[in-house]
Amino acid sequence: MPDGSETQVIKVIGTIGEIDAKAWDACAGNDDPFVRHAFLAALEESGTVGGDAGWLPQHLLLEDENAVPLAVVPLYLKNNSYGEYVFDWGWADAYHRAGGRYYPKLQAAVPFTPVTGRRLLVRRDLSPQMQLALQETMISGLIQLAQRLKVSSFHMTFTSEEEWRLCGEMGLLQRTDRQFHWLNNGFQSFDDFLAALSSRKRKDIRKERRVVNDSDTIIHSLSGKDIEPRHWDAFYRFYRDTSDRKWGQAYLNRDFFTRLGATMADNVLLVMAEQGKTFVGGALNLIGGDTLYGRYWGSLDTFKFLHFEVCYYRAIDYAIENGLKRVEAGAQGEHKLKRGYLPHPTYSAHWIADAGFREAVARFLIQETEAVQGDIEILAEHSPFKRS
Repeated sequence: MPDGSETQVIKVIGTIGEIDAKAWDACAGNDDPFVRHAFLAALEESGTVGGDAGWLPQHLLLEDENAVPLAVVPLYLKNNSYGEYVFDWGWADAYHRAGGRYYPKLQAAVPFTPVTGRRLLVRRDLSPQMQLALQETMISGLIQLAQRLKVSSFHMTFTSEEEWRLCGEMGLLQRTDRQFHWLNNGFQSFDDFLAALSSRKRKDIRKERRVVNDSDTIIHSLSGKDIEPRHWDAFYRFYRDTSDRKWGQAYLNRDFFTRLGATMADNVLLVMAEQGKTFVGGALNLIGGDTLYGRYWGSLDTFKFLHFEVCYYRAIDYAIENGLKRVEAGAQGEHKLKRGYLPHPTYSAHWIADAGFREAVARFLIQETEAVQGDIEILAEHSPFKRS
């Protein structure tokens, strides 16, 4: 087993297919489905990411002297800021108005996926000291690559808090935002969860669930071999409809979902609503080591409370039944708060080449961080849980 003490070489690989899946996953681990080789490969092989999509793979690979991978980073050269969920449009506009060229930039992230996780994917069978050393090496390598490519900036988004702090120690700018997550505080059933809420919130949720469950709607929670092509066909219609209405474009294509089902079906929880033998709505979740990640939702029409049942309550049901610690319900959505999803910080780190622009962004981030923290505190005061 390598101990990381050998001569190390950093390479840039243009497609994830250039590295063996087992070697990549030895660095990525099994807990986070979004950084697994199969997920990133589905994005690339379906054409969802690539030069035409503005996400050109430039994955970083660190090997020892025997060409054994020790660490990897999912990395992309970007000529826009679409599909990132950590918005820097204002930064780009300001830099352009000042006469600079903001694009291209480098982005360490999972495309179209606002999910917190490791970005510096270091083998977990190495000592903690060696893992830290390799993380530092990869951050330095990312900065050197940004300098060599002469890009305006490098961004690591939705990174773990541990990596975020390390980036700050190494001089990168730190940014925070917030999402709404449900935490499993040892609940044994959905009623057990409801018992922890205030009387009014408990009553509201029971009413919402009753309206859906008393209708002619049948809810299916599907995973693994239970997910058939017809389910993906129906869900893709929902996804396209929601994407077209909300964002004006769909980032993912039908082939991506086919590949996801073929290679990661056991990590998928597809919640589908059926009326009269017709699927009318659905939500896609991915299953991690201790977390259920809510990703996409859509429906053919407006059905009262169906969104809450399919996206939030069935996710809680699944997490409790399977002993998961957390449900992450994606970006935005203050409406999640009164349904038991509380505000939690998310993290990103940024390196900017131009010293003057870096200083201006640093001043902005001081104010933004205070605003985000204040927002989290205010939202937490409106928690639906009983006050001890």
